[in-house]
Amino acid sequence: MHTLGRYVHRQNLGIMLFVTATLSVAVWITQSLRLIDLIVNRGLSVEMFFWLALLLLPRFLDVVLPIGVFIAVLFTFNRLAVESELVVMRAAGLSPLALARPVLSLAGLAFILLMSLSVYFLPVANRAFKDLEFEIRNRFVSSLVQEGTFTTIADKITFYARSRDAHDDIEGLMINDDRDPRHPVTIFAESAAFVDTLSGQRIVMVKGSRQQYDPRTRKLSVLTFDKYTLDLSSLRGAPEVRFREPQERFLPALFSPPPGIDPELRRAFIAEAHQRILIPLSVFGFALIPLTCLLPGEINRRGYARRVALAVGLAFLYELLNVGAADLTGRYAAAIPLAYFGTLVPLWLGFAILLHGGIRPGLWWPGLAAGRAS
Repeated sequence: MHTLGRYVHRQNLGIMLFVTATLSVAVWITQSLRLIDLIVNRGLSVEMFFWLALLLLPRFLDVVLPIGVFIAVLFTFNRLAVESELVVMRAAGLSPLALARPVLSLAGLAFILLMSLSVYFLPVANRAFKDLEFEIRNRFVSSLVQEGTFTTIADKITFYARSRDAHDDIEGLMINDDRDPRHPVTIFAESAAFVDTLSGQRIVMVKGSRQQYDPRTRKLSVLTFDKYTLDLSSLRGAPEVRFREPQERFLPALFSPPPGIDPELRRAFIAEAHQRILIPLSVFGFALIPLTCLLPGEINRRGYARRVALAVGLAFLYELLNVGAADLTGRYAAAIPLAYFGTLVPLWLGFAILLHGGIRPGLWWPGLAAGRAS
């Protein structure tokens, strides 16, 4: 890469990193706010909160990074034109394709990063987040049970606690146990406490009654007790036996769904696999859109307000097309070629415009070319 190319590449890279970091922090803070409830109301540690929030980062980085590339290229080349640096580069004999090389190298770096996310980091982060969320929901029962509210754990047991004292013991407890749907059990206790043992978590209840209803005989049996222990370890399923969603699986597993799964779920697997490839490819389109709007035609040192607006509109349309194609691929397998068409055709058009735009700009942008440089 020549000296001017390295200069443009550094400009683009710096702005891309700044925009991507800024947008990532903003989205990260917004998405992390919903996790604060785990600390305020469920007693989890601050360290676990930050770990969960960190695992959310790869989920939206594949959306933020292409936008960062687009903004970086648009800002850099508009500034180069306004400050007459683009005039010097053109006078030095750099064609639009030569000026596009540092942009394509930037898009290549973003593509490698996005592909690494798609292939490894995204499924690993999603899997770790879901496993931890599963563990919190099914293991930390004592943290989930809140006073004055009905709390359902793993869709099997519902707890209601009237109040909790300074030692976190419960006063006035009701438990509805549906782990065995043929024999539902309801337990009332004056007081209770959660206890962690080597075999799992248990709840010890004092002075209450255990009511079990038999739907076949329609009989209700009542057992009063002074002390009763309920084993909650069966609620804690190991994360390995939990069904992995498409976002948690690696690309080979997505392209080869497990045999015998539901056809709709199979389509979701295939659609997720192709989206893992299409999103990194789209970064080239976002990089070429500003170039095709700013480079062809004559240079105007006063800026390109119309061309900048056109680039923003085309980028919005491009993203809208990608989102619509992704929705279609999740419903119809036949729409997968359409998704690749919508992602790759703008790349071909961009190269064609850059190749001919410097020679016959009126062919590509009739009536849009700026007036002669003042």
